[in-house]
Amino acid sequence: MAEEIKGSAPAGSQTGGNYDAGQIQILEGLEGVRRRPGMYIGSTGVRGLHHLVYEIVDNSIDEALAGFCDYITVIIHQDNSITVQDNGRGIPVGIHEKTGKSALEAALTMLHAGGKFGGGGYKVSGGLHGVGMSVVNALSKTLEVKVARDGHLYMQEYKRGVPQYDLRQIGETKETGTTITFAPDPEIFEELVYSRDTLKARLRELAFLNKGITIKLVDERPSGEQEGNYEKVFRYEGGVQDFVAYLNNNKDTLHPVICFEAERDKVQVELAMQYTDGYTENIFSYVNNIHTQEGGTHEVGFKTALTRVVNDYARRLNILKDSNANLSGEDIREGLTAVISVKVEEPQFEGQTKTKLGNTEVRGIVDTLVSDGVGTYLEEHPTETRRIIDKTVQAARAREAARKAREMTRRKTVLDKTSLPGKLADCSMKDPALSELFLVEGDSAGGSAIDGRDRRTQAILPLRGKILNVEKARLDRVLGNEEIRSMITAVGAGISDDFDIEKSRYHKLIIMTDADVDGAHIRTLLLTFFFRYMRPMIEAGYIYIAQPPLYRARAKRGSEEVYLYDDKDKDSFFLNRDIDKYDVNRYKGLGEMDAEELWATTMNPENRTLLRVTLEDAVAADEIFTTLMGDKVDPRRDFIQANAKYVKNLDI
Repeated sequence: MAEEIKGSAPAGSQTGGNYDAGQIQILEGLEGVRRRPGMYIGSTGVRGLHHLVYEIVDNSIDEALAGFCDYITVIIHQDNSITVQDNGRGIPVGIHEKTGKSALEAALTMLHAGGKFGGGGYKVSGGLHGVGMSVVNALSKTLEVKVARDGHLYMQEYKRGVPQYDLRQIGETKETGTTITFAPDPEIFEELVYSRDTLKARLRELAFLNKGITIKLVDERPSGEQEGNYEKVFRYEGGVQDFVAYLNNNKDTLHPVICFEAERDKVQVELAMQYTDGYTENIFSYVNNIHTQEGGTHEVGFKTALTRVVNDYARRLNILKDSNANLSGEDIREGLTAVISVKVEEPQFEGQTKTKLGNTEVRGIVDTLVSDGVGTYLEEHPTETRRIIDKTVQAARAREAARKAREMTRRKTVLDKTSLPGKLADCSMKDPALSELFLVEGDSAGGSAIDGRDRRTQAILPLRGKILNVEKARLDRVLGNEEIRSMITAVGAGISDDFDIEKSRYHKLIIMTDADVDGAHIRTLLLTFFFRYMRPMIEAGYIYIAQPPLYRARAKRGSEEVYLYDDKDKDSFFLNRDIDKYDVNRYKGLGEMDAEELWATTMNPENRTLLRVTLEDAVAADEIFTTLMGDKVDPRRDFIQANAKYVKNLDI
């Protein structure tokens, strides 16, 4: 997923004024959420829009984790409003003694009101802060909730978080459950159109992580190729075992999926793993259905135990001699796909982002489970064991070769110019937050960019030809590629397990390639490299794609000159103009632009347009990179045929 970043002039000076008690504001109820929505949902863009759905679905999943729900339906209506329906117990509707309101209204209008703070409502929950429903209510133009419980059907409506009437009983029913329909508020969100694919990816993930639960996605919006509603049902009896099989669907695997689960000291652990013939590791860890992107104690326990067990068996099989050093964890995880899912009653997350688990007791529990489970598998499957250990030994040999190549990419100090690649035209600014590196296709365009840049803040690294496809190569071959070595050295933050984003010399890496098929291919190769070996750069929002214009329209009379960025831009410009009165030039590449043109259209921070590369879903990203850049032809052909209709402006 990418988001468009428009250029803007530097911020002006701040205005003065008194700062006293009269300027301290107390925000009542949900007013604070509407005033600062980014504090609660991350952003008011596409990411925040979809987060609203996740908050409501997570409530239904919590009911499932408690054992009271096994069917969830998510509907995208034609007007992009959303309905989430479950067959759980239904939100309580009795009067809450402290508020005098119904428990339902309290949950929808008060932050930190919910059944997840003790008292036996939920043992395990992903929505730990109790702000989910109330935040969605505050940021919705309208919200309607229906609750079926205790033989009755109840209903209440809200507008921008304000109840329109007291909770009503509207009928009788034998069913139980909660149905919430909401429409995002256009006063809050920059985008109101939901992506079916984005929702589908998250719902599929939840179905994998909660085996036996059925989740249905319905899209009622009209589609040019489809009659009636789109419907997709997700249900996986194998849970994380099916998850790993899905992740490795387009990869060549070395053995069937290894899967085991256990519960100890009220901590539930499910783990599935499978080796492929690839060269990158893919470990996805979850706590109470929350993707812990930064890992934590559950990942540490898994990695520690796996490294110990595989080394023990390598020595037992005499593949590792007494004189040999142990295989490293990096060697042992090469080509490994694993999913670790733990359910913890009182998870402790490091930081507000909930991306790293801190519970120390979980490490030991996972360590014991992996030691027993993997040890038993290796004991009972000698053929597969030999195949796995042979692969790890080959990885160790390649690692030693990579170590020697890696030393060539390391800078002595941040200020040591002698260790930078010779073709890098560096910037004079030393503050990474103010520095940006353009990765430019071709020496010709690189020369124009060097001449046209702002030398204080903009560095230029020309790239010759297409870099290595890292999806099909081990690290030693990756580091043997001259263009990749130049990028690693220029960034200065290392690579792979040695990567340290704090050492990055630039907080903007801007990919600038031609707007043709070759340019798109080079861009994909670069993104594959960053995803596999510098993923924190993407996660931090440091990777961008430049948007050079496709056309220049110059009036045959007069001095009017306009740059048009795509066919849509061109059609809009000539909607009320006579195209015959203009000379229209279609750029075939960046090299056709001189320094002034490249600066004015693509590099000037005040008026350029950049696309920031975001990592909304690591699972989906891994699947796409494997499909497009992996060894298997059929999945790539199917993907291209399915998506060819979306390709525009390419000279094919």
